[in-house]
Amino acid sequence: MDINQMQTILQSNLKPNRYAHCLGVMDTAIILAKRFGVDEEQAAIAGLLHDCAREFATEDLIAECEKRHLYITDIDRQLPILMHAPLGTAIAKEKYDVHDTAILKAIASHTVGGANMSKLDKIVYLADMIEPHRKFEGLDKLRKQAMTQDLDTVMISAFDQSILFIMRKGHTIHPYTVAARNEILLQREL
Repeated sequence: MDINQMQTILQSNLKPNRYAHCLGVMDTAIILAKRFGVDEEQAAIAGLLHDCAREFATEDLIAECEKRHLYITDIDRQLPILMHAPLGTAIAKEKYDVHDTAILKAIASHTVGGANMSKLDKIVYLADMIEPHRKFEGLDKLRKQAMTQDLDTVMISAFDQSILFIMRKGHTIHPYTVAARNEILLQREL
């Protein structure tokens, strides 16, 4: 299936604002892929489909994951919206015929990150945060960093933004986010 067919299916399954967000992430992922030397087609597909599981209502995400025997942590049960990322890998396979493991991993890790993030994973995570439709305090600084600094430096800033946002809301910080951030910092010390 080509990316135009994917766009048509995705548009019919998502609300207009969510679909516009997906297009914004796709376009931003392509820009970042060019900047950081990552396959642009993989970045485009992962960016486009990163939220493909948002076709399901938040209250249905856990049941959809259980149907597919996906691993669900206690934190995921507390914040089921997080499960749209791993569920997205299943939907990308089922509905969009995506079997590229690099694309699927980038979709799976776009919400909370994780250990052993590839450049593609980081690009999709970052593109999701900085795409043109987003608005939050500190976003302009993060967008500027994405165009001027190395990818890991930008990722530390992105994780910091995410962790601070979660802390302000009083939610549990996902251990995958902590692992991803710590891994970058530890690699820098070696």
